[in-house]
Amino acid sequence: MSRWWNGIKSSWHHSFSLLWLMLIGLQWVSFTEPFWLQATTEVVLLSLAAVAVIEILLPVKWGLRLLLEAAVVLYITYRLILNKGIHVPDPWAVTLRDRLMDTGADMVPYVWFALAAGVLLLLSSWWVSSKTRILMFLTANIVAFAALDSFTSSVLWQEVAWTVAAGMGWLVTQHLRSFQLHYPRGWTYLLRYPFKVLINVAIIFSLVIVTGVNMPDVRPTLTDPYTAWQDWNGGGSPSGTGTSGTSETGSGGTGSGSSSSGYSLNDDNLGGGFSFDYSPVMTVTSSQRTYMRGESRAVYSGKGWSDDDRWNRGPLIRARVGEELEREASPKTQTEPLQQTVRLLGNNDYPVLFGAYSISSVDTIDGEEASNGLFWRSQDNEMIWGSDDVLTYPQTYVLTSEVPVVPVQELSRQTYDQLYEGQDNERYLQLPDNFPQRVIDLAEEITAGAQTPYEKVALLQQYLQVTFPYTNQPDLSRKKSRDMVESFLFEIMEGYCDYYSTALVTMARSLDIPARWVKGYAPGEQGQLPDNLMMQGAANNNYTITNADAHSWAEVYFGDYGWVPVEATPGFTVPLLTQSEEQLPEEPEQEEEEAVEPVQAPAQTDSGSNLHVGAWIVAAAAGVLLLWAGYQLWQHRLSLRFLLERLRNGRPLTPVQKVVAETERWVRYVRRKGMLKEEHETLREAVGRWSRETPQAADSFTSLLRLFEQAKYSPDIIEDKDWRSVYTEALQLQRMLKGRR
Repeated sequence: MSRWWNGIKSSWHHSFSLLWLMLIGLQWVSFTEPFWLQATTEVVLLSLAAVAVIEILLPVKWGLRLLLEAAVVLYITYRLILNKGIHVPDPWAVTLRDRLMDTGADMVPYVWFALAAGVLLLLSSWWVSSKTRILMFLTANIVAFAALDSFTSSVLWQEVAWTVAAGMGWLVTQHLRSFQLHYPRGWTYLLRYPFKVLINVAIIFSLVIVTGVNMPDVRPTLTDPYTAWQDWNGGGSPSGTGTSGTSETGSGGTGSGSSSSGYSLNDDNLGGGFSFDYSPVMTVTSSQRTYMRGESRAVYSGKGWSDDDRWNRGPLIRARVGEELEREASPKTQTEPLQQTVRLLGNNDYPVLFGAYSISSVDTIDGEEASNGLFWRSQDNEMIWGSDDVLTYPQTYVLTSEVPVVPVQELSRQTYDQLYEGQDNERYLQLPDNFPQRVIDLAEEITAGAQTPYEKVALLQQYLQVTFPYTNQPDLSRKKSRDMVESFLFEIMEGYCDYYSTALVTMARSLDIPARWVKGYAPGEQGQLPDNLMMQGAANNNYTITNADAHSWAEVYFGDYGWVPVEATPGFTVPLLTQSEEQLPEEPEQEEEEAVEPVQAPAQTDSGSNLHVGAWIVAAAAGVLLLWAGYQLWQHRLSLRFLLERLRNGRPLTPVQKVVAETERWVRYVRRKGMLKEEHETLREAVGRWSRETPQAADSFTSLLRLFEQAKYSPDIIEDKDWRSVYTEALQLQRMLKGRR
């Protein structure tokens, strides 16, 4: 046993190196998890763990270890394919050779993945044996993660963070190993006080973690390679004619000024241009391709939408997870339930939960069936997130929405009176007092041939989609009007979603048709299914949404038919307004058929979701720093005693002044104990009287008096040790007088 333990101790640096390598290896497994079968991921994780344990706990000859590790990996693979039902023993295989061949055939390719992972772990631990090689190894991994983050849809900042953390630990291990080899005496002394070493390491790691999570968000100075490549190839703008029937989804952005695309939090000054940012934002598992609705706006200012106070622009009620939400009635429009699973990528915070129009219930938040951060505004169909005690935006949530299936032919025959008689829709008819007359005239000219609100909206939609080309960088030099819509329609005459949607809403309002502006995300792109699932005919229900999919559109109110989304931007489509009633029954059946077996695995595009820096790590780091700060304050408590006096005087106190200050302090203390110094008394007279009243403290009083008179009246040189003696003797006096009242 002692020989085994000595072997463990002698190879401690190798054991720690394996642990850091394991942590880095787990980041690669986390990245590949969405692409591998679950069995492959499990066999690789178990094999890595088994090889690391054997390397650490069995310090025997390397050849014997290799044989044992290979045998364990084979056994793990065999047990896994049995438990997963991948291998079912052939009852006709009688001989051992036949059984081995049958089993070996089913172990492929899992066993190769497992063996390759173990070999990579061992080769890395053998080759990366110096500080230079550690830095080279870390650089290669970080560069690889950065390239994959830029050129794929994966968000890998968490993998990079864990790799950097493992690298720091690895360098510390290597430094201690070097110290052990070069300074054996110092190493022996260090082993006597391991707690000090661990504390210092914990403090450094805690500083890095707390500093990292509190760094402000800064926009990148350089465009990432993928976005630059897309822009150079012209991949940013959507193609197509932009007619209402197109099925192509373009890219948009909500925001103002020259910025990157993404979900804007301020819409009161729309316009300008933006650059396409293809960073993934979320993945959505849904049996139907839908827009992800966020918030709506109702007050148009001429420059944008000014009612951005989400807490006060309408009544809010606290919502509970799992409960049915109250929604505005639309008795003449059928709806189909649609459940969606939303997984956020990264640590972005949003003021709302996104879902298909309109949310009817929030089923889970981060896997829990409870949350106190939900607030529901039924008039705008908004699920607001946030409160004083909820600071973290959920990373995963499941919700159910009601998707309208509009009877278009019936709706197209409804007149103004049939739709709006007796209703107060002033909020959604608002226009500024100085709204341009020529915009109103253009809306009336476009819709002159239509009689019903639906027909007028359809003509406005068609006009905007066909007349104006889409661009994310409109030529603002042609802008002259102060009104955004007027400048778009008559001067700039090109733009992106904010221009089209705002124009449609305001032009519809000018025709007394209630409408509102909505923002959120376009559906995104479907993730690619693995070949084996495609061969099985599995439905692809997974969509990846990026910042470039941020989008805005219009919703028009049609009385008892409710709010209907209308798309005016070329390259985008909401098919509801162009569907015929004969087609309506087919779509719900298709949705129900597709929803029978939703495929969940490919939705895990957030490859860092399994190994992310959780709140508990940050809390632990903050706790370590608080304890360290408290310890430092306690260690330097004597130096801090005179800090205020030093600030007042502008210079440090002399030792004599410190003795006087400490004397005044203990005199105030004994006064609180009832020992008053009369005005006519000197300190010597008062001390003599106190000594007679409390004989047990007479020695302390005498010592304190002597130290004071020595500093005040003696020609002797007073040093720092003298005032510290006053401090120590005063503590002794306090202990003696502690029980005195």
